[in-house]
Amino acid sequence: MQVGPRNLITDVPGLKVGNAQDDALKSGTTVLFAEEPFIASVAVMGGAPGTRETDLLEPDKMVDRIDALVLSGGSAYGLDAATGVQERLRQNRRGFAIGPAIIPLVPAAIIFDLLNGGNKDWQRNPYYDLGMAAFDTAGETFDLGSVGAGTGALAAMHKGGLGSASFVLDSGHTVGALVAANPVGSVTQPGGRHFWAAPFEMNNEFGGLGPSNETGFTLPEASRKMAAFARQAGIPETAPLNTTVAIIATDAPLTKAECKRLATVAHDGMARAIMPSHTPHDGDLIFALSTTQRSSEPAPDLTILGTAAAHCLSRAIARAVYCATPKAGDLLPCWNEDT
Repeated sequence: MQVGPRNLITDVPGLKVGNAQDDALKSGTTVLFAEEPFIASVAVMGGAPGTRETDLLEPDKMVDRIDALVLSGGSAYGLDAATGVQERLRQNRRGFAIGPAIIPLVPAAIIFDLLNGGNKDWQRNPYYDLGMAAFDTAGETFDLGSVGAGTGALAAMHKGGLGSASFVLDSGHTVGALVAANPVGSVTQPGGRHFWAAPFEMNNEFGGLGPSNETGFTLPEASRKMAAFARQAGIPETAPLNTTVAIIATDAPLTKAECKRLATVAHDGMARAIMPSHTPHDGDLIFALSTTQRSSEPAPDLTILGTAAAHCLSRAIARAVYCATPKAGDLLPCWNEDT
């Protein structure tokens, strides 16, 4: 098993990712789509999700394939980014065909970034246009950190962001992760320098510091994010103002039910990289998709695939924070500033 050539989810052949953001808004949107519609499912383990069209991803639902996935800032407003992506797909005559009608299917999930210091006093919801812009910029390479859906993300102690990572398995299959990290919890161990995901790091992709020497039961540090929210607007610590949302992708041929299992297992990677994760105040969610482009090969080992997916997600979460960059008006420091 080795890191893919880009160390991005787009190492899975046929995938494209696009980002669009507004630095004054301190928010943005990320879209993923493929050359052809793909099989996908979802697993939600947080207590406060914000979603669109996730019910149709359950294995017992009729629709077999979808056209794109969207991760967005903006809380419930951000779901409108999927409408912008849907319109672009419609213009390209892509979607679920019923006679002459075409309906692009674009499930989406959002993070809460409405109190991060950006200008949210818009006259018209900006996320529809951001969704279109993200679609228009999509390609096989893309930036990480303070871009797309990760533009305004905040972890407990540092700026969050958009992260990605990949593996090429010994079987020849590729698995990749894409994540917008905006959790209640911290991505770093107490002291702020060592990532919880350090045991899974590849090729010094997030600093190469390794794990902290501290051991034993660890309670979370007092959250800088919640303190900043409290100072800004008197927000209680119990408010659902967070969420980490992710996509796992593979070219291994999977059924919809197997995608469901892959998404579920990948949540282990979230739990290893964020302390705490899956809280009542996060909407933690993972989509998993198969492009099925290698369907002539034998079925993959789902245990190995799930293990690789979880590791990829842990790495992607750390990379999201590691790659974040400072902007005017930030509430929290970036990891690279916090020495």
